[in-house]
Amino acid sequence: MELPKNRFKQGLATGETQYGLWLGLPDNSAAEIAGLAGFDWLLIDGEHAPFDLRTIMSHLQALAPYDVAPIVRCVEGDTALIKQLLDIGAQTLLVPMVETAEQARQLVQAVRYPPQGIRGLGTSLARAARWNQVPGYLHKANEEICLLVQVETASALQNLDAILEVEGVDGVFIGPSDLSASMGYPGDAGNPAVVEAINQGLNKIRATDKYAGLLCLDPDLAADYVNEGADFVGVGVDTLILANETRKLAQRFKQGQPATEEKPQAGY
Repeated sequence: MELPKNRFKQGLATGETQYGLWLGLPDNSAAEIAGLAGFDWLLIDGEHAPFDLRTIMSHLQALAPYDVAPIVRCVEGDTALIKQLLDIGAQTLLVPMVETAEQARQLVQAVRYPPQGIRGLGTSLARAARWNQVPGYLHKANEEICLLVQVETASALQNLDAILEVEGVDGVFIGPSDLSASMGYPGDAGNPAVVEAINQGLNKIRATDKYAGLLCLDPDLAADYVNEGADFVGVGVDTLILANETRKLAQRFKQGQPATEEKPQAGY
């Protein structure tokens, strides 16, 4: 049995922009439906959505048969939690609220087996190793891990140059919503000052060997961000799609008129 290749890293290596969807509904049927939609990647949001280890693993199992790359966003960059997420089969991790290069270095250590890192060994219990059915897993696993760090405050952006110098960080994700709040514009991720800060960050990342990403629900602004250097872009959230479309359908029939279209948010 071969170690599964990291589909997200393979997609990024093509040089084509990778478009994805945020998953916040913990039912794996929702994940399967999204898995058939044609996105390049799907992000299981363990930070803000009601996921635990079992439901994250259930999502990973549900998505495994489909040609889509799963990403797991953990609730925090805790070394023990990262070990568990990797053991249940996550190969790409997005870690929120990374403020410094030192944090980034610690995360690089957490996702790698020794001697390159400090990830604990427990392959007989790990779905990732197919319970010791993947020959040489311990020697191959590090190559298939993709570490994405989330820079989402004004202070983190000030430290971006140093974070980008950390070997082992594969990509940097800029979080527009938290960034806008830290800059004094809560709920206004499309504010020109926020957009300019994001563009500057994307430009810096693009000038390195790292990949740049963000979540942006405004199609026009998302296209601008791609031009500025975004390699992977989240363009929707499953909970918002369900909420918006069900509301519009109800209003269409109960009120006899289409629901008012709302301008999409610039970021999340």
